Amino acid sequence: MSFKNTTPSVLRTLWRSNAEVALFDLREEGPYSLAHPFWAVSLPLAQIELRIRALVPRKNAPIVVYDDGEGLTQRGAERIAALGYTDVSILDGGLAAYRELGEVFRDVNVPSKAFGELVESIRHTPSAGAEEIKHLIETEPDLVVLDGRRFEEYRTMSIPRGRSVPNGELALRVHDIAPNPDTTIVINCAGRTRSIIGTQTLVNLGLPNRVLALRNGTIGWTLAGQALERGKTERFPATTAAGHERARNAAQAYAARAGVPVIDAATLAAWRAEAASRTLYLLDVRTPEEFLSGHAEGFASAPGGQLVQATDEWVAVRGGRLVLFDDDGVRARSTAAWLRQLGWDATVLAQDAIPADDRTPPLPVFINPPPVPAISAAVLQVDRESFEIVDLGPSPLYRAGHIPGAWFLAGSQLGDLANIPGTAPLVITSADGKLAAAHAADIAAATQREVLWLRGGNKGWVEAGSKLDVAPGWASAPEDVYKRPYEGTDNQAAAMQAYIDWELQLVAQLANDGVSNFHVIR
Repeated sequence: MSFKNTTPSVLRTLWRSNAEVALFDLREEGPYSLAHPFWAVSLPLAQIELRIRALVPRKNAPIVVYDDGEGLTQRGAERIAALGYTDVSILDGGLAAYRELGEVFRDVNVPSKAFGELVESIRHTPSAGAEEIKHLIETEPDLVVLDGRRFEEYRTMSIPRGRSVPNGELALRVHDIAPNPDTTIVINCAGRTRSIIGTQTLVNLGLPNRVLALRNGTIGWTLAGQALERGKTERFPATTAAGHERARNAAQAYAARAGVPVIDAATLAAWRAEAASRTLYLLDVRTPEEFLSGHAEGFASAPGGQLVQATDEWVAVRGGRLVLFDDDGVRARSTAAWLRQLGWDATVLAQDAIPADDRTPPLPVFINPPPVPAISAAVLQVDRESFEIVDLGPSPLYRAGHIPGAWFLAGSQLGDLANIPGTAPLVITSADGKLAAAHAADIAAATQREVLWLRGGNKGWVEAGSKLDVAPGWASAPEDVYKRPYEGTDNQAAAMQAYIDWELQLVAQLANDGVSNFHVIR
């Protein structure tokens, strides 16, 4: 199958004009994190079937794929086209050609992080260093410390007196957490972005309190030689009627200032009818727990703080239409206000636009069975020595535990199958079997060996009564996942400082590139 080419120049013109286009990097996340165009979304070859339907809901949306000479683009384009996408092209010259015209960026979630730095530079977001914040924590009784990350990140490590209030919850919860205008509020994250955006959110909402971002987050705290706490579980309280009313009034004013439209059920129905010609994302910005308890049909869970922090994990078509929903009149407005400044066409669905009986539990995610035989965990356990196990990871899960003797293989590196010794049949597995099922046919086409896939994956192996092992077998280098220097507790000081230095130069790189279409409101 042949595909048309899209030049880097045309791609950049589409971005500048806010036309619809999705750019996918088909390499593993590790190489992607070292260099990629500003609006490129990481979609490793092996994950196409698992993720592209959510990232590109419109089957005729323009999609461009690229690599850096690894030979992934033809295979990736064919797999995307096989799923029914009709406008797939290959970036002419790949990453090397793009470098000649535009900036290439390091790390992940770059648009959101660059935007955070731009916000701070324009709004002079108030902040303080680790030593000053430590002094406040130790001496100021009327002070609250709010951790704007996901709860799981907060529980891994936090600063003293911190409680988990993800950024998407701040606008709704802060009036009950700090009802006294004399209370000092400290916002922290692991690095910089969520501290900046969380603090500026409260400033934009008109909160009278003194609000400070912990400059450089837990990285700055650690580099200053201060100890972090582990395993904390304190969360935000329930809202009161008075707190909710204050939050709703402030959010409505902020959203209006940012130009956020609010639509009714009839408008949503009309937009759904146009979804074949204009990409439409339906996003529920409440907590994951609220979403799981029931949500509007067709909406995906996208907690507001993370949606601003990592928009490219939910939305790939730049120029698409985003509709945000909550049930409180606060969180969707606050989130949409930031997304519009990020250049997204973000709209809020009115609270009364979806009747309660339209809410349904989430549908299960599934992959169609591949055209290769399946094997059950029970059968594999009985005859384990007759097979070589190939685990598609991701590598952090593989390190944490895998079927004894399994080899790790990056899904894009099929040439590494040659590193698996012998001629025994290969059993392809992954955490729950979905990734294995999605990629088994490609592996079968790349080897002369018999290929099967493990139904239920490693989860099925454990449920059948067997244990996992941690002894590694690397058929591929474990570069599929980028190790964030701001997550976890074992990061080196040099890596953390390098990350902060990188963030601080993003505004200059952003200005030199010229494709962001950001606009920070005053």
